[in-house]
Amino acid sequence: MEDKLVTLAILTYAKAQILKNVLENEGIETYIHNINQIQPVVSSGVRVRIKESDLPRALEITESSAWLSEEVAGGKAPHVATTSNKILIPVDFSSYSLKACEFGFRFAEHVGAEVVLLHVYFTPIYATSLPYGDIFNYHHGDEEHVKGILQRVHKDLNSLSEKIKAKVESGEFPDIQYTCTLREGIPEEEIIRYSKEIRPRIIIMGTRGKDQKDIDLIGSVTAEVIERARTPVLAIPDRAVIKQLSEAKRFAFITNFDQRDLIAFDLLIKSLKDFKFSMSLIHLSDTKDTWNEIKLGGIKEYFHKQYPDLEIQYDVVQNDNFLTNFDHYIKSHHIDVIALASYKRNIFSRLFNPGIARKMIFHSDTPLLVIYGRPS
Repeated sequence: MEDKLVTLAILTYAKAQILKNVLENEGIETYIHNINQIQPVVSSGVRVRIKESDLPRALEITESSAWLSEEVAGGKAPHVATTSNKILIPVDFSSYSLKACEFGFRFAEHVGAEVVLLHVYFTPIYATSLPYGDIFNYHHGDEEHVKGILQRVHKDLNSLSEKIKAKVESGEFPDIQYTCTLREGIPEEEIIRYSKEIRPRIIIMGTRGKDQKDIDLIGSVTAEVIERARTPVLAIPDRAVIKQLSEAKRFAFITNFDQRDLIAFDLLIKSLKDFKFSMSLIHLSDTKDTWNEIKLGGIKEYFHKQYPDLEIQYDVVQNDNFLTNFDHYIKSHHIDVIALASYKRNIFSRLFNPGIARKMIFHSDTPLLVIYGRPS
């Protein structure tokens, strides 16, 4: 029986070539396939494909090889010693991107920060990395196609800027300093790379919420950024009721009794020191276990000593039907924002065991704040 090909990764062409060379040096046959660009809402790039039987070995190599480092995969990002006073808002010109802008502008006003709007566009030709005889079969006609893409992107960005100006003039958005930035590449890759360069205090992204099944760019990109970013990420569903963090009166923090949760919780409280709210500590459990409640009680007492002005309660939510049970908890306890810690996970676990945050992005209409489990 013929060994079928599977997709190991979707990368820019330059990165795909690097990975291909690394794998083939280890004796793994590797193929690069271009992605059809007919549906522009689908995240762009090229597929790195291998034989299914080589997948375990390939995953081991990608987890341990230097190709993943910034120095090899695209140039080392400038080192920024401290977190900047900037709010990064990736946009794709959709209605839910505008929702994220509303959140971001009001948050920036509250904390005295500057907003950076980032749009990442993809062109099928990476002229600086095309070798002779490239698989893209580059022709001069493609230059016009690239120009057309750039013209459309600039037009969309100008349109977004005009909408923001109108909302500022009407008083719907606060009048704060903001800049617009364009990057070429795969959205999730460039968002993460740019965040390493400017070290924003938070990334705010819009996403479609519960029961909206259409394929969308920002929704899937948000999930990937949450998995990999080392900066707090706030995901704002299009149907979110609150319009700014200052309106959030109750947060729910999901904990798995991991020691790193304590670090993430401390980062959360420090990042929200300018806001007034109460906190619910939530543990997801497959079965009813008194010991879980005892541990939650202990964490509550610890947090009460560390943060005496913070009102805290705790609950256990059954994990047998997590999304339904937790959705009921959110509504019955009037939760305004869900918060949880994110930890670095390997490629295998991201492929076959999606995290809670990724599941919730496409299920809940409640804003989701994800804190990386250790200081960046």
